[in-house]
Amino acid sequence: MVDVESRGWGDVYPAMERLGRRYRLSKWTLNHLRKHRAKTVDDGTFQRIRSAYLHFCEQQISNLQHELELERSVHPDAHMEDFEREASQLLAKVREAKKTAKSAETGTQGGS
Repeated sequence: MVDVESRGWGDVYPAMERLGRRYRLSKWTLNHLRKHRAKTVDDGTFQRIRSAYLHFCEQQISNLQHELELERSVHPDAHMEDFEREASQLLAKVREAKKTAKSAETGTQGGS
């Protein structure tokens, strides 16, 4: 996520700050995880990272669907149905995983 969020050389720490604000994670937590320095990750942090990753995946699939729509508008005779169907199925899987993650996060917070 940090690599995709980063806009190039010199933007890694600002990218981690943006991700941290967006997903309620410390820039330093992200940095320790990115550099494999974190010895442990508590449940709440793990759930926020998982939720952030699933949100990120959902955005990427939405971007792909948009690109497929553009391709279809430029080349109406192109056979894009398989790609569109697979993207829709993948989006449904990610959304289901988000629901599961959300219920797990609620369960973790409720048990604390």
